[in-house]
Amino acid sequence: MWLYKNEVIDSIDKMPENTYGFIYQVTHLPTNRKYIGKKVLYFERNVKIGKRELQALKEERKAKGIGGRTPAKKKVIKESDWKTYYGSQTEIKELVNKGKESDFSREILKFVDNKKHLTYYECKYLFIYEVLENNEEYINDNILAKFYSRDFK
Repeated sequence: MWLYKNEVIDSIDKMPENTYGFIYQVTHLPTNRKYIGKKVLYFERNVKIGKRELQALKEERKAKGIGGRTPAKKKVIKESDWKTYYGSQTEIKELVNKGKESDFSREILKFVDNKKHLTYYECKYLFIYEVLENNEEYINDNILAKFYSRDFK
């Protein structure tokens, strides 16, 4: 269950319009250790077009007078796994696998409208909360793979 300002967020409809993703904080309640991260709401994949679909596309392009090479792939967009997501960092994954859902609280800190802002705001929150300096409290061990908690020991 995700919370945003004490309101349960369980569908994209409950998020602001044009939301691309969000910045979140997961707390492992038994240890009170936290993890801050970012999550996109949709996955975009390039999928190879099958033979039948490719043939139909070629015929359609020919009928419309569109020349050139027929694309071999198409972009497929689907909802991400945000509802069941806890984080990508190894330690948080291990805690999730060993524990139960009630061992965690998941809070959305900020909704974001594009990819660039998502990375910016994740970094901003990581620096504001001094996650690398407070490695007793935070599970995060690096920022942008440039700054590491080991550098602050």
